Formats: sequence, C-alpha cells, structure tokens
Amino acid sequence: MAKSIIPVVEQILDHYGAQRQNLIPILQDVQDEMGYVPEEAIRLVALRLSLSENDIFGVATFYSQFRLTPPGRHCLKLCEGTACHVRGAGQMMDTVSRKLNIAPGETTPDREFSLERVMCLGSCALAPAVVVDDTVYGRMTQKRLEKLLEERYAVPEHPTPGRD
Repeated sequence: MAKSIIPVVEQILDHYGAQRQNLIPILQDVQDEMGYVPEEAIRLVALRLSLSENDIFGVATFYSQFRLTPPGRHCLKLCEGTACHVRGAGQMMDTVSRKLNIAPGETTPDREFSLERVMCLGSCALAPAVVVDDTVYGRMTQKRLEKLLEERYAVPEHPTPGRD
C-alpha cells in the first residue's frame, strides 16, 4: 500500500524547516520515502517554502536524480558513459526499449519496469554496465541482457506490438 503523501512530506518539512536552501535535500527525502516526487508534494513544499510550484518543478526537472512519476517495480539503468557507449550500450538501450515498449525515462503501463539512461555508473572497468534492481551486471552484451530479462524478469522474447 502506498504511503500517504501529506504526513510524509510534512514530517520532512518539519525536519528541515522553511528554509529555501534545503529544497534539494527536501526533494531527495521525499523521493526516498515515496519513490518519486509527487505533484502534491511539490504543492506542499511550495507552500511551506514560499516558492512557486513552477520554481520547485524547475529544480526537480533540472536534476536527473528526481522522478516525477512512480517508478516500476524493477528499475533498469543502462550506462551510456563513454566506456559503455563504445562497447555497445546504445544498441542495448534500443533493444531493451523495444522489448519493454518504453523509452528511457519511462515506466511500463503495468508499473513492472522503469528504464533509465545514466551517464556513468562508476564501473568503467566493467563496461558496458547495467544495473537491475541495485545489482550491477558488468561486461554486459546484448545477448546476455536479453537472456537476463527473459529468464529472471519474465520479459517476453519478442517486442511488445504497438510501439511507434
């Protein structure tokens, strides 16, 4: 069951007080508790910090660490930093995107999977690197990634029809 937004956000705001310089830590804590930064949380933070919702939305969309939609049950992060890119990360991203029928930054309609593009996982020696549910898989190949998704996460072998 999802946590109620209002008490969670109010507790976080009480911890930080109404100081604007705490906006990013406040948003980080909201996301840690809720899994994302809901629109209602943005409204509550705006009221408490005497900022506009647009100001807070601007900060939340500027930093790639913040999600404004609920994440999937499983999160796939594909590194596209230089080392991973030159070793085929772009092709793996295309394959996973087709298989899940979502673009990077999106979540499947059933909220089973989220797909994220990251610019560095800090695992360049293991390039290309993929993180699935906080587990790092190094020296990944397109074939190994497909097998992992099919066997461990029951992703169908063929892409979902209907993707434009």
